[in-house]
Amino acid sequence: MTIIFPGQGSQHVGMGAALFAQFPQETAQASAILGYDLAALCRDNPDGKLSQTQYTQPALFVVSALAWLARGAPPTAFFAGHSLGEITALWAAGAIDFATGVRLVQKRGELMARVGGGGMAAVIGLTPAQVRRAVEGSALDVANYNAYDQTVIAGPKAELAAAGARLRGAGARHVVELDVSAPFHSRYMKPTEDELARFLDTLAFSPPHTPVVANATALPYAADALRETLLRQVSGSVRWIESVEYLIRRGEREFVEVGPGAVLTRLIQNIRQSTAFAN
Repeated sequence: MTIIFPGQGSQHVGMGAALFAQFPQETAQASAILGYDLAALCRDNPDGKLSQTQYTQPALFVVSALAWLARGAPPTAFFAGHSLGEITALWAAGAIDFATGVRLVQKRGELMARVGGGGMAAVIGLTPAQVRRAVEGSALDVANYNAYDQTVIAGPKAELAAAGARLRGAGARHVVELDVSAPFHSRYMKPTEDELARFLDTLAFSPPHTPVVANATALPYAADALRETLLRQVSGSVRWIESVEYLIRRGEREFVEVGPGAVLTRLIQNIRQSTAFAN
């Protein structure tokens, strides 16, 4: 069994209500670190904060972590997570403790929220190779290789608009601009990566007790490269297709998404059913 944790986009108002009540000590600890009432944030969504990166990331981390605790944290063969969810996976695998995870996602969210001037768009209906060729040499990067017919690109908004027309002309069914504040997982996040590196140097990491498949490499984290591998995903592509393929080749057949929503479950179904993978 592989446990997978979701990233940004899976949040919703009201998430975690039962979990906050079930785990008051962890909820209070997270709220004290963050400096605000996390349960109230998720319940009331004041000023739309739940969709703002600096609030979304801590909220999703805590809700997903509590959801894992609520399951009793049974033995599992692998952990994985999409973008932010990878930090939850590292926590579940014992690489960081809960308080460290909260501090890490708080800093990560704050730094990523500062980046502006760009966005992201999901391209539906073209293969990853077709999308990669379409943006090659441009100001856009491939941010997420999510499924064989869903690839996310990132970069300046004007470039995204221009690329959308090209991609639809090449056969894309949809090019959908995402509701995000910055071009995550692209070259434009490199300054954020550098700042986060300094913060990671202040945190304690331990070797994971269970393999965690990294977004940046689509392979399990090496115990001696936890910080470096985690940093690479900030400005690098999320290699979700390759990560799932790796797990399937290792004999994994059961994937359980823990946390809000079922986005990753649907992506995995797409990957498993794809002719590209079957061949």
